[in-house]
Amino acid sequence: MSTLNSSLRIAVLQSAGIEGDVEGNLRALAAAAGRARSLGADLLITPEMFVTGYNIGERLDAVVTDDLPDRIRTAVRHSGLATAVGTGVRRPDGIANSVLLIDADGSLIARYDKTHLFGALDRALFVAGDTLGPVISFRGVRLAMLICYDVEFPENVRALALAGAQLVIVPTAQMEPYEFIAEHLLRVRAWENQIAIAYANRVGSEGRLRYVGRSSIVDADGSVLAHAGAAEEDLLFATIDAGAVERSRSRNPYLLDRRPDLAVSPVPRTNPLPEEDDSHDRIR
Repeated sequence: MSTLNSSLRIAVLQSAGIEGDVEGNLRALAAAAGRARSLGADLLITPEMFVTGYNIGERLDAVVTDDLPDRIRTAVRHSGLATAVGTGVRRPDGIANSVLLIDADGSLIARYDKTHLFGALDRALFVAGDTLGPVISFRGVRLAMLICYDVEFPENVRALALAGAQLVIVPTAQMEPYEFIAEHLLRVRAWENQIAIAYANRVGSEGRLRYVGRSSIVDADGSVLAHAGAAEEDLLFATIDAGAVERSRSRNPYLLDRRPDLAVSPVPRTNPLPEEDDSHDRIR
């Protein structure tokens, strides 16, 4: 199928989740998937660490079991809708803050581990991933994944755009006082890279964290296709059109016009100015 003729209908889940309750969160996932599928979605996207809870401290070690990815795959297969699921995943060196892209049949398409850990909280709980990507062709749209803090680094989104991604999926747990990120930064990231972004945030609170909601789906031209409020649970829908992304890149060719070869001059450079005509100052 030609990418230029392809589109992907996505659903973004904004939810508080249930701290440390894997089975409860998988039931909530199934309910959201059922509604999203009935409304024509091809893919559901959850918030960061949705299955386990995010700021749950030492409880994380107990709920992130070795079989957790298989349990999530089973839940997705039963729901019948492809899903990008935020969850903890156990690795030999610790627990990764991950997003699993799982097809409707329960097969694992791809996994991404958060590469940029946010502050003491993330560093106390998680080990960092060491690669961006991959870029996956899914229903004819090329997509990639980041998690929360990752999208706040412009070079991450730029690298994925240069690698061919047309959509970046971003499960997040954005908290106060960083409303600015959800309200403004995502549109800038989308515009400067001519790439669509789906941002799935939490609401409510965990411990001392108060989540700011404001999930959104932003198109490659910076327009907001769908957005949620600050406090309520919600399910957003939008269609990402691969052809529209490519047309947007043609109109605003930042990726083509950039000059990454330019070096930073070690000293200020000034170009010589034409000799000024000071005839008006001369004594006649």
